[in-house]
Amino acid sequence: MSQTVLTPGADVTTPHGRGLVVDVRATPAGTFLVGVEDADGEVRYFTEKVVRLTAA
Repeated sequence: MSQTVLTPGADVTTPHGRGLVVDVRATPAGTFLVGVEDADGEVRYFTEKVVRLTAA
């Protein structure tokens, strides 16, 4: 993974808005997908490159 630590419960920003990380998994190709739940309860998966930790 990149230098940031994306763990379940982390507050993040995605291209679709803000949310909480609920899942992090590796693909067979070696990339990581991050599952982010938004305020409506919808979970979307993004590559780690587009997910940013929200500044506290």
